[in-house]
Amino acid sequence: MEVKIGVQHSPRELTVDSPESPDEVQAAITEAIDRGRGVLTLVDERGRRVVIPVERIAYVEIAEADHRRVGFSAQV
Repeated sequence: MEVKIGVQHSPRELTVDSPESPDEVQAAITEAIDRGRGVLTLVDERGRRVVIPVERIAYVEIAEADHRRVGFSAQV
């Protein structure tokens, strides 16, 4: 699953491919925000950790991973 996080004062968004379900990611985000001052930690499919200060989160988009197509197709 793909998680996009907008960070305040940053022109780019963070993208994390997470092995967790959308409900698990949403629960982690909600818990981090409810704690107030703290950090949101997500782990991607390769085991890398992304740590974001909660007060800097502008938005979070949770979606199914975009399966990129490789190759060419002929359009008729």
